[in-house]
Amino acid sequence: MCKGLASLPSCCLERANVLKARLGSILQKPNWNFSRCKMGQTNPTLEECLRWKQSFEKLLSSKRGLCAFTTFLVSEFSEENIAFYFACEDYRNTKSASKLSDKAQKIYDEFISTDAPREINIDHETRDITKANLLALTPSCFDPAQHKIYMLMAKDCYPRFLRSPAYKDLVQQARQGTKNQEKKV
Repeated sequence: MCKGLASLPSCCLERANVLKARLGSILQKPNWNFSRCKMGQTNPTLEECLRWKQSFEKLLSSKRGLCAFTTFLVSEFSEENIAFYFACEDYRNTKSASKLSDKAQKIYDEFISTDAPREINIDHETRDITKANLLALTPSCFDPAQHKIYMLMAKDCYPRFLRSPAYKDLVQQARQGTKNQEKKV
């Protein structure tokens, strides 16, 4: 190990190793491929792809849109955002009071804690509010943090997704599929 790396805290080195492993797996798969999503054998239609462009909500409400967006987030090393968002949705819909505590702790440990393996990007104030909310569990404990992450995705990740080669390739494939269907008729 070089002298520069030896002076870094071990947590930084561990994080670098995780990122190196993730990057290596992406580099072995050079082309973004929608088929990695487990949504069946059919690609989205042109109409479906264009609907995703209408709003972030429409993208998230589509199974294929969510899959494509998640794959895009993985390629940008920010899939923790969508994972956190849906973990909060699952938590909010939990009916059993006994399960709330376990789920809340799991979400906090995985996404909110400063040493969380999939730490989300929220400010200290929101982190502190969320931590305080965990003292008196309610279905809305994570709402402030979830809202921050939703807005981050809606205002930053979503527009980048729409400009990405991944989205453009899906639209192009859907257009080609539409043309091929018209030729058969």
